[in-house]
Formats: sequence, structure tokens, C-alpha cells
Amino acid sequence: QVQLVESGGGLVQAGGSLRLSCAASTRTFGSYAMGWFRQAPGKEREFVSGIRWSGLGTMYADSVKGRFTISRANAENTVYLQMNSLKPEDTAVYYCAAKTGGTEVNPDSYSYWGQGTQVTVSS
Repeated sequence: QVQLVESGGGLVQAGGSLRLSCAASTRTFGSYAMGWFRQAPGKEREFVSGIRWSGLGTMYADSVKGRFTISRANAENTVYLQMNSLKPEDTAVYYCAAKTGGTEVNPDSYSYWGQGTQVTVSS
């Protein structure tokens, strides 16, 4: 139905930046709210950021406010997560997700998921 593919992860030193991309294989990309989640070893998958179908409304976890920025380019079927001032605590596998309706923080509310991209921040 919807295939999501993340890219842009890698190894970066603390204080550095990365930009994650999520490409969607759907012709109705603008109909979905999009979210970024992350999961570190031994931890539950947690909400990072979300964006409404319009691109106007955005949400951020308290831990990333002021450092991460989510955006989308509907004509390109792509959502981005710009990550600045990275900390070792940001190390995780980052997942792109899609859902109908409004953006939510609960990962169980998202219907479509990418395979994840690893982000590792060295101390």
C-alpha cells in the first residue's frame, strides 16, 4: 500500500548534524500524516517528530525541540528530519512512519513503517 524507505543515517560526532530522508512509494503522499520514531537497544520505540498532511502543523518530542526540524516535500513524496547538535543520547535506529488522520505520538497508531536507518553519535 505504502512503501517507506529511510536514508541519511550514519556515524557522527557529538554536536554534528545529519539529515534523514524518507521516500514514499505512493501517489497520495499528501493524504498522510508523517512521523519519525526512534528505537535504541533495550528501549521502546519512541516518538521523535511528526508533521500533518498540510506541512503546517508539526510536533516534536521535548528531547529534540530546538535541535531537530521536520519538513515535507509532497511533490517529491519525501519527508525530512534535519538533526542538529546531536547528542550520544540520540543514538538509535530511526524509523519513518505514515498514517491517515492527524499526527499522533503513539507508534501503534501508524499503519506504515520504513525499515529504519541507524544513527550513531559518538561521545
